[in-house]
Amino acid sequence: MEAKKIWFDNEFIFVETNDNRIGKMPLEWFPRLKNSTIEELEAYELWADNSWIHWESIGEDLSVEGFFSFNKDLQQILTK
Repeated sequence: MEAKKIWFDNEFIFVETNDNRIGKMPLEWFPRLKNSTIEELEAYELWADNSWIHWESIGEDLSVEGFFSFNKDLQQILTK
């Protein structure tokens, strides 16, 4: 799965894939992203054939595939 577009608003990160799927996640799920400026958020790079989103300056990486399969409620159950 490859990202073709990434954008942000005050609450969410949005990803559009090469097959035109659009997903969003709350920035509050990612403290490094939530606490970043818009300039820092927009300074991402796409790695590994656009399958990873990388922010060098804030030390964050997101898998595009994981972005669409991640379930915050399930993650909380698994880490208890």
